[in-house]
Amino acid sequence: MTEIGIGIIGGGYMGKAHAVAHAAVGAVFNTRLRPRLEMVAASSKASAERYRAEFGFARAADDWEALVRDPGVEAVVIASPQSTHRAAAELAFSLGKPVFCEKPLGASVADAEAMVAAANSSGCVNMVGFNYIRTPASQYARALITNGTIGEVTWFRGEHTEDFFADPDMPSSWRTDGDANGTMGDLAPHMINASLALIGPISSVMAQIETVHPDRGGVPVTNDDHAQMMCRFENGTMGHMFFSRVATGRKMGYAYEVTGTKGAIRFDQEDQNALWLYKAEGPEVERGFRKILTGPGHPDYAPFCQGPGHGTGYQDQIVIEARDFLEAIADDKNCWPTFADGLAVSRVVEAARTSHAGGAWTQVGRV
Repeated sequence: MTEIGIGIIGGGYMGKAHAVAHAAVGAVFNTRLRPRLEMVAASSKASAERYRAEFGFARAADDWEALVRDPGVEAVVIASPQSTHRAAAELAFSLGKPVFCEKPLGASVADAEAMVAAANSSGCVNMVGFNYIRTPASQYARALITNGTIGEVTWFRGEHTEDFFADPDMPSSWRTDGDANGTMGDLAPHMINASLALIGPISSVMAQIETVHPDRGGVPVTNDDHAQMMCRFENGTMGHMFFSRVATGRKMGYAYEVTGTKGAIRFDQEDQNALWLYKAEGPEVERGFRKILTGPGHPDYAPFCQGPGHGTGYQDQIVIEARDFLEAIADDKNCWPTFADGLAVSRVVEAARTSHAGGAWTQVGRV
């Protein structure tokens, strides 16, 4: 086993999740590389020191550039706002350091393209964080689709819906300012990524994007609350997606349905340890969706728990990501999803924005 110094930019919600994941991943998966929590960077000395003490890092910094340049930091995890992603990644790659970047890849398509170019030029391992598709249930769904269990896929419906801004009296915050922090920048990338993973590339989209509550506490809202998008995949499959942060009652509505010629699949992240499968076989009177509870026989479940139906949780998804990142570094070979996969998501988001502005179908390849 070999140690590797991990530096995490950002100590908030996702920064803590990645710190916990790297502290646990060696024990969970017996990885060849064992992370050493070397340094955490935050926006002030006080917050950085607090994160260091709480999460178990050796050192703290109030400057992300100092973290990236530090020789003790051998791999960088970017868990800071989208506006910081590009500069941090480009510097890390210039120093020959692998980078894991939280989604979305950048604050714009231009950022994402530049980050992919920097990754390719450096030859360094790169990975983008789309954690929800890593549940054992969704990994199993992906396998069922790939091996033809439900036949030829004819339809996809996906949503990422939450209600953290459903109350119109919620005050304004950083989330209500700027496209990158709106629903299309924040929630949509997760379900778009899921659709690309499950069905394949998207060729064209027709989208509508809206701000439901244009004013919060007297402060104008400058980004979107919800959006819907029809899409056509390159393999001919029809699809529809809905994204919302004002979906009253929905807490983690990352859900999808996939219809095929021989069956269908349903999944809802609010019940993340179950997958619903329908097979068009046997007597008609006995057909119906059946609930499959995940267990040790499903992908990446057994390292967490030996009991079927006991379940995995949100943090476990981040641990799986950490395992993939470390294994990619050990093998010096990228694994899915790379920065290029993150760029593919950014291009679909941009195509949706273009479609909304023009009121017409938009080809993703022209973005």
